[in-house]
This record gives sequence, structure tokens and C-alpha cells, in this order.
Amino acid sequence: MTTRAPGRSSTPAPARPRLVGRLADGLARRLAARPRPFRRIPLPDPPVKVNLGSGLEVAEGWIHVDGNIHTLFAGWPPLVVRLLYRSAGTARRLVTEDEYVRLLRAHRFVHHDLERPLPFADDSVDFVYSSHVLEHFHREVAARLLAEVRRVLRPRGYVRICVPDLEHAVALYEAGDKEAALGYFFAPEGAGHFFPHRYMYDFALVRTALETAGLREVRRCGYREGRVPDLERLDNRPEETLYVEAAK
Repeated sequence: MTTRAPGRSSTPAPARPRLVGRLADGLARRLAARPRPFRRIPLPDPPVKVNLGSGLEVAEGWIHVDGNIHTLFAGWPPLVVRLLYRSAGTARRLVTEDEYVRLLRAHRFVHHDLERPLPFADDSVDFVYSSHVLEHFHREVAARLLAEVRRVLRPRGYVRICVPDLEHAVALYEAGDKEAALGYFFAPEGAGHFFPHRYMYDFALVRTALETAGLREVRRCGYREGRVPDLERLDNRPEETLYVEAAK
């Protein structure tokens, strides 16, 4: 994975960009986690749509909430965003530099630690979407996040939770694809803070978590099928994902 510069130091060439990226991620986490009591984000006219843990999976008209480094620098001058891209290994695997700049400048982002109360007023959000996020929290933290989702949703608002399907991982293991199955449970060496899975879900476990949080009408949905809008842009990884919606 690494290369050496001929005739120069034996230090791998990509080490400095990776170090910069790790330092930037650490800064983003610390800033996202700082206490900000009574913080409330100004909201557009309804319908208000919030994407929790969005990463770079964004859609027009949504408020994208995340604690990562990309969200921290969203809206900054293009030169700064381009420098960030060149130190962000994950982003370079997903989008081109020009697309990265466009995404961070054309969409609305909120830099926030999802382990803390959501920065929205009670009964203020119409739709919440969260894809491949819940499994990155310990079970108790995820429960608090879902309780926050219920708090901010308007009556008859909807949430869509998308997680890696535990049944899919078990099926891979039973079929002999053990490395792929174990990849859902264990992070590789050098994985960033946001990479490891800290819990896994099948439909019954998601349903219990949502109902415990006070949400109702829990149902399993198909890929890009449901009551939450813009699924053609937001849903991804259908081969491994469990899609579940619930109402307040």
C-alpha cells in the first residue's frame, strides 16, 4: 500500500498526508464534542429534513449533521477545501477533488457530535435519515440518539434507519466467506475513529430499539422504498443493508 521515494528516506511517501488527515480528524472530533448548551440550528421552512451521520452521502434540501472533518470545513474557501481533500484518504476513494469541493460548498452541513443532544428544537423536524451510523455507537449511546430523534421529530414525522444487516453477515460466515463476515465486527489496523462497529442489528433488534425510544409503526422497507423522501439519492449498499422506518 505504501511506496518509497528512490534514493531518499525510507519513510513511506504517503505518511505525511495520512498524519495530517489523522490530526484533522482528531481536531474535528474534539470540536464536535465540546459542550454547547442550548445550541439550536436555524431551520428552513417545512418540510425540514435532517441526515444524521451523512458523511459525503448528501442530497439537496437536507441538513447534513456529522462530526467528521469534512463537515467542519464545509463552506470554507475552495483552496482550504482542496487542501483538506488531499489529506483525506477516504474522500479520495469516493469522489474527485472537484466533486468534493462542490459537495462541501453546495450543501448545508452542521458539525456536531451525535453522542450529544441534537441541536434542534422539540417537534421541529419532519424527516430524519441515518445510513450506516447507528452500528458505530455502543447500544446505550444509540438508544439515546434514537430518543433524541423522537424528541426533534414533529408528530407524524418519520425516521429511516439503515444499518448493516446482521443476518447478512451471519449468512456470509455460514457460506464460508468468513473474512467478509468478520469485517462487519472487527476494524482493520489503523482504522479511524468513525470506522469500528460497536453493535450490530437485525430487524428485530432495530424494531426494539425504535419502539423503546417511543417511536411506532416500525416496518421493514425495501431499497429506495419508503415514506422518507429522496431515497433515490440517499439509499446505498442494498446488498448488505437493512432499511427500517418508524413514525412519531
